[in-house]
Amino acid sequence: MQAIHGETSVHLTSPEADLDVTLRGGHLAPVVFHLPGRDVSPYALAPWEPAEYPELPPLLSVLRGDFLCLPFGGQDQGPPHGCPANAEWLLTHQSERSLEFCMEAADSGARIEKIITTRAGHHAVYAEHRVTHLEGDWNYGTHPILDLSGLPEGSGRISTSPFRWASVFPGMFSDPAAGETQALAGGARFSDLHEVPLAAGGTTDLTRYPARAGNDDLVMMINEPASQDQPFAWSAAVLDGYLWFCLKNPADFPATMLWLSNGGRSASPWNSRHIGRIGIEEVCSYFANGVALSRENPLADQGIATVRHFERHEAVVLKIVQGVALVPEGFGRVRRIVPDGPQRVRVSDELDQTIQVPVCWEFVTDRESH
Repeated sequence: MQAIHGETSVHLTSPEADLDVTLRGGHLAPVVFHLPGRDVSPYALAPWEPAEYPELPPLLSVLRGDFLCLPFGGQDQGPPHGCPANAEWLLTHQSERSLEFCMEAADSGARIEKIITTRAGHHAVYAEHRVTHLEGDWNYGTHPILDLSGLPEGSGRISTSPFRWASVFPGMFSDPAAGETQALAGGARFSDLHEVPLAAGGTTDLTRYPARAGNDDLVMMINEPASQDQPFAWSAAVLDGYLWFCLKNPADFPATMLWLSNGGRSASPWNSRHIGRIGIEEVCSYFANGVALSRENPLADQGIATVRHFERHEAVVLKIVQGVALVPEGFGRVRRIVPDGPQRVRVSDELDQTIQVPVCWEFVTDRESH
């Protein structure tokens, strides 16, 4: 174990990637992927270290990379985004290709096992959370944050798999009374990320980022369900010559949220310096409004679940794959990610350029724990 960006972390190294996981909150970052001819590190680290803000919940003081939120958002009897994003994880096993942790979550009563693995020849991280001893209706999600601050404005390209419902955060996501600003029209519905309503009128293109400097915004899209031809849902970001992608089972994570954090928060610890970051978050939740509102099932009339029912005696396994791949010059916004035989996907951009990426997509469609 070693201190990484001021926080005690566990390291895993392989020919494909070097990664670190914090013991507090289980935050995954940095991750350095060793692609042919270059290393890339897509995940964000907060522009502060934990020791600078000991009074804050670890969620904020440790903030980096990806982490599990259960519940997702606020709650009355526990920290924001739950104990899994804040409390101490116990390292239970480490091997050449895996890290295993567990936690007894004081807020929910859940026992959670976190398993992080890599695979030979795959520039990807396979993340599994096994939840037991949990009772009732809960929202949850993953919270990967990418750092696009080094890119020219609008040069990063953002996309998700097809969605059937989409909205800007209802009301004010960024509170002016707290020194926060947002660009998007609160509660506005949209059907295309290229045309999302602005509070000032007109629309903006959310497929291009960084953009809308000085604002923090949040949108949520409900993904189309899986099918025989499209057995998983996905999200993607094309960065500087490479692609970051995430694969998931939409039955486990029905929605994708984009947290567009580009300097819209001036209060401490943000101090208007959290810029060019984007959270591409896979969730079962109603935005980030907390577990109580999600339990009201505000989208039930549209057949959209915002919580999942857990039984204490049953195990729920939640799986996500996040990976990277080189893309040729001129490769644009991802339009499609589909299986290309076993343990490989085909990624197509808006100009129908394609690449093949070795990744075990079957991992997210297999509901069993490994």
